[in-house]
Amino acid sequence: MAKSPLAGLSVLLLDDEVVLRKRLAGYLEREGAEVTAVASLAAARQVLESMSFEAAVIDVNLPDGRGTDLLRDKVFPPTTNVIVMTAGGNVAGAVEALRAGAADYLVKPFDPEELPLRIAQARRSRQARRADEFRRGQDSGLVFGESLAGVREQLAKITAADRRLSGSLPPILIEGETGTGKTAIARWIHRHGPRAEEPLIELNCSALPEALAEAELFGHERGAFTDAKTARIGLMEAADGGTLFLDELPSLSLPLQAKLLTAIEDHSLRRVGASRHIPVDARVIAATNADLGALVAVGKFREDLLHRLDLFRVRLPPLRDRGGDIIVLAEELLIRVCRRYGQKVPVIPPDGKSRLLAHRWPGNVRELAHEIERAVVFGGEQGLAFPHLGTADGDAAARSWMRRDFVFPETGFSLESAIDEIVARAMKQAGGNVSAAARLLGVSRDVVRYRLKGGRSTE
Repeated sequence: MAKSPLAGLSVLLLDDEVVLRKRLAGYLEREGAEVTAVASLAAARQVLESMSFEAAVIDVNLPDGRGTDLLRDKVFPPTTNVIVMTAGGNVAGAVEALRAGAADYLVKPFDPEELPLRIAQARRSRQARRADEFRRGQDSGLVFGESLAGVREQLAKITAADRRLSGSLPPILIEGETGTGKTAIARWIHRHGPRAEEPLIELNCSALPEALAEAELFGHERGAFTDAKTARIGLMEAADGGTLFLDELPSLSLPLQAKLLTAIEDHSLRRVGASRHIPVDARVIAATNADLGALVAVGKFREDLLHRLDLFRVRLPPLRDRGGDIIVLAEELLIRVCRRYGQKVPVIPPDGKSRLLAHRWPGNVRELAHEIERAVVFGGEQGLAFPHLGTADGDAAARSWMRRDFVFPETGFSLESAIDEIVARAMKQAGGNVSAAARLLGVSRDVVRYRLKGGRSTE
């Protein structure tokens, strides 16, 4: 059974007609709303001094004034969606209310079933406006080559499972070094899943000041702290029905981790300074470049939150371990950059590709993207050789498995162990593909298989 759009919402109902007020209140309560019904402007003002509401349904003409006076006097916080009711001959009052900040209006008489639809629509509009404050660009740098074939298969299974679920979606944990594309993966999951048309809210937890983190994530009521002059919905509430991506999750304090855990488990949250919980259904995707298990061991991350998040884990390999996919990704980024700058796409010559493959890429995909853009801007439309990534001698050293300053130990050196290490590194770079590893080593697949089975020279 579909969840009512009014379930758990607090609603203020202001109307002096006794029969209509009771009828609407009864209907809203059957839909799961928590209704506070009053009959006068004075009563509404008194209630609003101590309570806040997600929605308010108010009549224009009242015995002691006009309902629109509440909007004019800015009694409602920005988080309240106000629906105005007006008689058929008083549409001008509804127009006045819309100009003063009402979300919508209904002309009496109306079908009570229309009311939850209007409230839900108004709430979605407010969420969209909040989401626009954190809107980001399109996917960048996400190319599924051979090295990410396993990740692509894993994501396909997750999104397929999501489509079979009718309710809340389980959280996802993405692990990987800084710059490996965790944000791009989160966007891919959202845009290929059943919530693609709903909000995607992204938050870098490490960029949040400790004092503001809770209010930014969960929202706050007016007067909750010194600068809280108006109420504001948080990013988790803005992601209701959609996806909340939390990058650098371990940056959140332990108390805030506890509140996040409660919100995920209970599908509800409480704004800073509020006394009641608000139902929220946001799919949480968390990302980290740290070992959460290690952080748990030293008391810097909550073990219960790790267990809650660690259902679907996606691990992104660093760029240096993606082998030939580095070139595939570089060429894709090159096309995108040239399109943006309106330039002809240059070629990457063999020596340029060699330098790209030899570089260690400590900044991963982000560093590669910046390198490509710099090369396009400063290199013109000629071939991109990336000379500053190393001289010819430096390239040779970088391509070598041995450091230039390596000295054989006096105690001896195991050539067999070195060969095994080289084969293992090639297999890792090739994503476990024997044929690709053999190409990297310049040998046949049989040689690689032989070494993997523990083969040794008899000499």
